[in-house]
Amino acid sequence: MPSSMSPPLKAAAHHTSAIRPAPQSWIGMLGPAFVAGSAYVDPGNFATNMAAGSAFGYQLLWVIVLSSVCAMLVQATAAKLGLATGRDLARLCRDHLPRRLRLALWVQAEAVMIATDLAEVVGGALALQLLFGVPLPIGGAITGVIAFAVLSLETRGQRRFEAVVATMFLVIVAGFCYDLMVAGVSTDGLASGISPGFAGPDSLLLATGIVGATVMPHAIYLHPALMAGRRNSGALPARRTWLRGMRTDVAVALGVAATVNVSMLVIAAQLFAGESLDDLTAIHGLLGERTGSAAAWAFALALLASGFAASSVGTYAGQAVMAGFLRRSVPLLLRRAVTLVPALTLLAVGVQPTTALVWSQVVLSFGVPFALVPLVWFTSRRDLMGGFVNRRTTTLALSVITALIVALNVLLLWGALAS
Repeated sequence: MPSSMSPPLKAAAHHTSAIRPAPQSWIGMLGPAFVAGSAYVDPGNFATNMAAGSAFGYQLLWVIVLSSVCAMLVQATAAKLGLATGRDLARLCRDHLPRRLRLALWVQAEAVMIATDLAEVVGGALALQLLFGVPLPIGGAITGVIAFAVLSLETRGQRRFEAVVATMFLVIVAGFCYDLMVAGVSTDGLASGISPGFAGPDSLLLATGIVGATVMPHAIYLHPALMAGRRNSGALPARRTWLRGMRTDVAVALGVAATVNVSMLVIAAQLFAGESLDDLTAIHGLLGERTGSAAAWAFALALLASGFAASSVGTYAGQAVMAGFLRRSVPLLLRRAVTLVPALTLLAVGVQPTTALVWSQVVLSFGVPFALVPLVWFTSRRDLMGGFVNRRTTTLALSVITALIVALNVLLLWGALAS
C-alpha cells in the first residue's frame, strides 16, 4: 500500500482497522461532522441556492429545510456505521456485495467524485477571479494545489486536517452571517417558503440541484471513514457515550450548514427576487452595488474558503472510495491531478461556471440513492452493527428519503424528455 495513504484510509483498505486510544469523553468525538459538513456548503450550494432565491424568491426554501433534516439523519447513520464496525461504506460494499455490483457502484462513485471536484475547483477558481482577477484556468489550478496542501495535513494527524477544514467552514459562516445581516429577512417570506410546491420545470431542476448539493453522496462515503479512525473496542457504555458525542457533532455541524444554506437563498430572495440570476459573478457584482463592497468581499471570501475546503474533502473521499471498493490506492498527487483535469478543461473552453456548478449538483443528486441503499441495508443488519443497529423507524425514515430522492430524479428526467 502506498505510503501516501493516511491511517484512516489504510484502515479502509485492510481487513483489520487500527484501534486507537479511546476518547476520554464524548468531546473526543467532535470534528468529523465539520469535515463532512464542509461538503454541505460547497460552491455547488452557492450556485443552486442563490439561483433558486433569485428566480423564485422564498418558494424553494422548503427544499433546503427538508434536505437538511434528511442530511442530518443520513450523516448520523453513516457516522454510526464507521463507529460500530470500524469500516467505511465502500469497504463494506466490497466485503458483502457481489463483484459485478460493487464494481458498478465503484464506477458510479468515481463519477460522483469527478462531479464533486468539478464544483469545488470551479467555485475556488471563480472566487479567485472575483477577489484578485485571476484567470479561471489558473485559479482552478491554484485551487487544486491548495486543496492538496490542506489534505496533506491529514498525514500528520487527522485532527490537524479537521481543524483546518473547520476553520474554513467558520469563514464561510462568518461571510454569510454578515451578508444576511446586510440583506435582511422577510418573516412572511420565510413562512410562505416552508409550504411545499414547485413552479414549473426550472424550479424542479433547481430543487434537484439543491438536493444533490445538500444530501452529498461523497459525504456519505467519507463520514464512516473518518469515524472508523475513532473506533475503539471498549465497553458498550463507553461506546454509547461516543455515539452521543457523534450525534452532537452531526447536529451542530449540519445545523450550522443548514443555516448557511438557508441564508444563501434568503439573501438572493431579498435582493434579487424575480431576476433569475444564474451567474455567481453577476450576483457578486450586484451584491456590491446594492449593499456595499464589504458584502461582496465577504461573499467572495466565503466562496474561496468553500472551494478550498470542499475540494480537499472531496479528494479525501475519493481516496476512501478507491481504497474501500478496490483495496487499492493511487498516490494522492496523481488522484488530485486526474480529478482536476475535467474541471480545468471546462474552465479552459469557457463553460459558464455557475451553469457547470448547478449541473454538477444535479449529477450528485442522481448519485445519492446509490450510496443510501447500501447504507440503509448495512446499518439495519444486527450482525454488523450489534447494539447500534438501526431502529425500525430509522430504517423506514431512511427508506422514505431514498424513495423521495429517486422520485425527484425521475420527475426531472421525465420533464427533460417531455420538453
